[in-house]
Amino acid sequence: MGMSEWYGPADWDSSIATIHRALDLGVTLLDTADAYGAGHNEVLVGRAISGRRDEVQLATKFGIDRSGGDDKRVIRGERGYVKRACDSSLLRLGVDVIDLYYLHRPPQTAEIEETVGAMAELVAEGKVRELGLSEVDSDLLRRASAVHPIAAVQSEYSLWARDPETSVLDALRELNVGLVSYAPLGRGFLTGTVDVSALDARDFRSRNPRFLGDAGAANQAIAAAVREVAEAKGVTPAQVALAWVHAQGERLAVPVVPIPGTKRVSWLEQNVAALDVTLTADELAVLDPLGDQVVGARY
Repeated sequence: MGMSEWYGPADWDSSIATIHRALDLGVTLLDTADAYGAGHNEVLVGRAISGRRDEVQLATKFGIDRSGGDDKRVIRGERGYVKRACDSSLLRLGVDVIDLYYLHRPPQTAEIEETVGAMAELVAEGKVRELGLSEVDSDLLRRASAVHPIAAVQSEYSLWARDPETSVLDALRELNVGLVSYAPLGRGFLTGTVDVSALDARDFRSRNPRFLGDAGAANQAIAAAVREVAEAKGVTPAQVALAWVHAQGERLAVPVVPIPGTKRVSWLEQNVAALDVTLTADELAVLDPLGDQVVGARY
């Protein structure tokens, strides 16, 4: 997403180089959406994987209709819209099939059964391989799964965003659905590298409640705790935050896959190196309670 909008200026060539480096390092899951840059990001990802499609598990999302302006966005899920959205994504991506197709948010214009029914038709037509949902609770996941198996639920999940543990975990376990963790670095807050006062006005974080004012000041204690663990371990705060997410799969008894976003090769390489970081029980004892200390809403 950050390669197209919401996180300040982006650069096409450096973004392509970052995706290519990710593939070279063995990253296989690329996650985009038709809403990111109003289709720009799907075009960018499609160009980046041209000639390397077989190296990628390609995920994209539909449902956020921004055509009326961001202040009038609608989460759509009616059958006709679902089918058209998929065809448009396939065209922008330049591929014949999407590996994992997500409903971006619970729909406002249709019941979940209609939306997932249309998504199931896409599977039958060979346009999509697996289905996913984003930011749903257990009730919606169960209703959707009654129509067609769901492979993954994508939700914000990190040291300071633990909502899925109470909102959807029971159904994930029951239905053997994986959790895909977006914003696993707390949109950069947990890395200790974000200077809120210097953020571009187009940067989403300049308006995010957890970054601002008294909430932002209070949350610095969370970033400081992550930094202290990282310094003692000789790694970066970002690597600690990612290692924590990686470690949750066993505890939660569901597969957990983080999808850290970045626009730069240097941060990408640091993120991938987090795979080599294993947190001790003592370190987890420091990190696990941080989620209860967060001040401010996610949006």
